[in-house]
Amino acid sequence: MTVTRSEAIRRLVELGFKVKTPAKTVAKPGRRTRARELATQAIGKIIDPAAPPEERDQRRQRLTKGPPEFREARVDQPKAKGK
Repeated sequence: MTVTRSEAIRRLVELGFKVKTPAKTVAKPGRRTRARELATQAIGKIIDPAAPPEERDQRRQRLTKGPPEFREARVDQPKAKGK
């Protein structure tokens, strides 16, 4: 049975959609720590200095963790238990 080029491409695309690849993990834990430090420093520069220290800490934490709507989609964080 001869398969046309377009049929072969369609089959390859279908196979590609079925394959599940594991998410890449950070190979070096030091990189994660360094990225967190850099993000904290950058956020510290843009947070309102007139805000109370507790509020600045809350804002910094909220920004480094990411919005709750997107936390489930992150592949670099473990999934929350109990959901």
